Amino acid sequence: MGAALVSEEAVRLMRVLTDPEFEGTAGYEDLPYVSDAELGELAAAAYTLVKDAPHRRMRARFAVEEACRTRQPRFSPDACRRLFEGLVRGLETRKWADLTLGVRALVRCTGEWPKVSGEARVLVGYLLEESRRDQPYALLTVAGLAGRDEWEAVAEAHCRDQGPIAAAEVAMLGELEPVQRAWVAETDTAYSHTSPAADEEVWDRLAGTPAYVAFVRRALEEAVGHAEAIQAGSVPYRADKAFTEREVGVLGRAARVALVRDESWLPGLLDRLLPAIAVAPGERVKTLPSQALLYELVRAGTDFPTPELVTAVRTARAKVRHAGVPKQLDKMLKRTEAALAERTEVALRMPGLGFGAEGVLRRAAGEYEAVVTVEDAGVVLGWEREGRPLRSLPAPVRREHAGLVKELRELVQRANVQLGTLARALEGGLTAEVVHAYGWWREALLGHPLAGSVVRRLIWEVETAPGTWRAVLPEVGELPEVADDAAVRLWHPIRSEPAEVRAWRDLLAERQLRQPFKQAYREIYLLTPAERETCDYSNRFAAHLVHYQRMAALFRARSWSGDRLGAWDMGGESTAVRTPAGGEWRASFDHGLADWTDEHLVAATDRVRFERRHDGEWRTAPLAEVPPLVFSEVMRDVDLFVGVTSLAADPEWADEGPRRAYWERAGFGELTATAEVRREALERLLPRLKIADRCALEGRYLEVRGELGTYRIHLGSANVLMAPDDTYLCIVPAKKGGPSGKVFLPFEDERLSVVLSKAFLLADDARITDESILAQIKRGARWQG
Repeated sequence: MGAALVSEEAVRLMRVLTDPEFEGTAGYEDLPYVSDAELGELAAAAYTLVKDAPHRRMRARFAVEEACRTRQPRFSPDACRRLFEGLVRGLETRKWADLTLGVRALVRCTGEWPKVSGEARVLVGYLLEESRRDQPYALLTVAGLAGRDEWEAVAEAHCRDQGPIAAAEVAMLGELEPVQRAWVAETDTAYSHTSPAADEEVWDRLAGTPAYVAFVRRALEEAVGHAEAIQAGSVPYRADKAFTEREVGVLGRAARVALVRDESWLPGLLDRLLPAIAVAPGERVKTLPSQALLYELVRAGTDFPTPELVTAVRTARAKVRHAGVPKQLDKMLKRTEAALAERTEVALRMPGLGFGAEGVLRRAAGEYEAVVTVEDAGVVLGWEREGRPLRSLPAPVRREHAGLVKELRELVQRANVQLGTLARALEGGLTAEVVHAYGWWREALLGHPLAGSVVRRLIWEVETAPGTWRAVLPEVGELPEVADDAAVRLWHPIRSEPAEVRAWRDLLAERQLRQPFKQAYREIYLLTPAERETCDYSNRFAAHLVHYQRMAALFRARSWSGDRLGAWDMGGESTAVRTPAGGEWRASFDHGLADWTDEHLVAATDRVRFERRHDGEWRTAPLAEVPPLVFSEVMRDVDLFVGVTSLAADPEWADEGPRRAYWERAGFGELTATAEVRREALERLLPRLKIADRCALEGRYLEVRGELGTYRIHLGSANVLMAPDDTYLCIVPAKKGGPSGKVFLPFEDERLSVVLSKAFLLADDARITDESILAQIKRGARWQG
């Protein structure tokens, strides 16, 4: 028997899908109330519905299929059986079968797998006869259920002209249990449009399968041997043909399993494999032995990044001769490094790169010496002669030691990337409230020649007694005397009293100490009465109009994921998702396309929702049950997305109509938490500025008095109004530079820099030379007159 349908929405959807006489309707709006077990029952029914069914029934089918793609349905044994029966019945009309959906249903089966050998034989026979092998691993899995003859037929077809590594994988798959073969098929993501996303735990399952783990090392070592044979000339060179397409997939899967296991032998193997596939033999050939495998290994590193893999890729990148490959690798590495920041326990494992205990590396260059120093602002390269610092790179070094100069510049770049990755990893661990052993933290992080520059400028809490935490900033304070196994964690303002937060902010301003990321000045987002009223969603950042491409870039930078918006079928709505707190919570930010006629897409923002993992499935959670730190950090991200990309923050926005009305409303509205922190920072900064006597904070504005007029700069959008009638003054900020560059800012905030740049400009308005700005000011002055 199948699982019982409990919710009235699931019952109605099932009737629409299965009863042609039922006149009711159901669709996308019902799926949030359907459980994962109910969704599995509905998926089996949806597959059997043919395309010529009435629109209301097809709408229900498409809604169920969309939910299956984005969720993790669970299938009862009866639902699995009915789905395989539907796959067989669908052959007549579809001329194809979604075996991937069938196999993934079995992986998610809540009981003993049903006996589907008869259906499996029909499916395999049909697809082989039609030469439909576009779901190779699902086909292998189903062939194993059908019988030995079907397995051997599919295995032979699978290996034909696909290379020895692919053949070796099939031989190994023949030794696995059916469920283990299904796990391998689960990782093959490119061949189904109606299946659930790959189970997050499938890689851990494969990594715990001894036969597969043994194959992983054999396959990667065979790849190294083959690539090195090409370099040695014993195997003929053909551009990008070192491995077949199937072998590239096999090796990518093997690399992912090795990365999940964090195998100690993998870094050394990658140090050999990556250069061997990135550079053709011979000095002038610009192609690669396997560009496909190079990119696939980087993608594997994005899924399961390690510092060693990033270093190996950068080393290989420096050797590539093909003009376009380094640029593509740089784009991919940005994603890999962002992902590494989310894998906190691995990202903290930083190589020393040859730096001494004091964070200094020295290299001789004739009578000169290169000095690479780890400073608070980053790693810098300088030059000395007889112990005296030089202002620039000496000409003799440039001529005679060009290789060393290039090597050291690349080292500086790599070290700065590692420091940025470490900072993002530490910040990313805030929601998980990661705790370290004090002794390890002191030696491996604070005492690290590179990491120490980041760690000592952050506030930490040390547990000095059970339940008692003492906050310390290593840069300025002594560390407590505690045992090596005492707990230490990053400080967060949401756990502190306002007076303590103000004290830390005062100290940073007094010492002019900028932290690696915004910590003492970090915004706090608490639940509002309106959010308690809506219960399970927040409209705090809804109904904003934003530049979509910019927001999508921020999604990636902050480790949110989701489908792209665009003027295509089902491209009008999307949900960005992040899983904070070690994957125990999932946050969703809905948004949709508002206008796609312009060169730049405009999106409209919607709700923020939270789900909690319960018994393997995600369940909607009331906002009041979300841990305050998790809620605050998620809402901080969403505030960033809206604040940075809003049309209200665009000084050149000139569109008329509803979007102009939004610009006027949001561009001068109430301050968000980010803008409130910006205001507090300005309270500390203004007395130290040379224009202090011309500035005053008035509510949501910084008021600036110039010679030609008085101006109000909004602290959220940085838009400017002129007194007395609040005429808008358009000032497009310069991309770089400006007076604010000479002012110490306690944290990196582009909008704060813009506010200060405009304040300096307008305080000295009599010396403005930009005609477009002067014309606007003079028009305003006539009104004042």
